[in-house]
Amino acid sequence: MRNRLLRLLLVPVDLIVGLVIVLDELARPLYRPLLAWLGSFRVVARIEAAIASLPPYGVLALLAVPFAVAEPMKLVALVLLARGAWFSGIALMGLGHLTSFVLVERVYHAGRRQLLTIGWFARCMAWLDRIRALVVGRIKASAAWRRATALGRAIRERARAWLVRLRGGRRRPDDRSSR
Repeated sequence: MRNRLLRLLLVPVDLIVGLVIVLDELARPLYRPLLAWLGSFRVVARIEAAIASLPPYGVLALLAVPFAVAEPMKLVALVLLARGAWFSGIALMGLGHLTSFVLVERVYHAGRRQLLTIGWFARCMAWLDRIRALVVGRIKASAAWRRATALGRAIRERARAWLVRLRGGRRRPDDRSSR
């Protein structure tokens, strides 16, 4: 009985964590090219090398910087939204989230090895990875996920067919499959 009650109480937490993970999984392909592009700059490689040379708690302190930059941006965006400045508020909110995604990702990637030498941090990351895998597994096993992926495939196929019709049945010159 107690386990059932606990599971029932955890349903809202499950939903919130699942929503955050799904949104992250959807957003990741959008900002991954940006991360790769930024990583191609020599100055970024030098900064990442400098981060990698820091001691573990130095990298951890450096992880706080993106939050110190992005979180105030998000608060200002909320104020703008509350005042009816929709475009500015949404743009600033997007910029705040993008800033935190990009900076946290680059700093974490550069200093991951050092961070995982901190015992409590390594345990927290392992715990988060297990939760993520569990939630993603449950979501991907659901009927809603299967329907959503089927819908996504159908939309992509229709978009491809529409583009082919729009071009008059011609393939793009750089399309390798036409050769």
